Amino acid sequence: MKELVENIVKALVDFPEEVAINETVGQNVIILEIYVADDDVGKVIGKKGRNVGAIRTLLTAASAKEGGKRSILEIIE
Repeated sequence: MKELVENIVKALVDFPEEVAINETVGQNVIILEIYVADDDVGKVIGKKGRNVGAIRTLLTAASAKEGGKRSILEIIE
């Protein structure tokens, strides 16, 4: 999961070297926290939240296929 989100986010931002993802795995949930540069937060969120919504959709589909766990994506500023 972490690698999937990391590849997508790095393709969107201007400073891919500043992208960091923290993954916390629980019993039934996976929490991914994305840290990006201040200038890139808007690019990850997208217009009206479309980019982050698409990333969450892909993450939900991948986590359902892999193990059926629920996934949560948070962008940390």
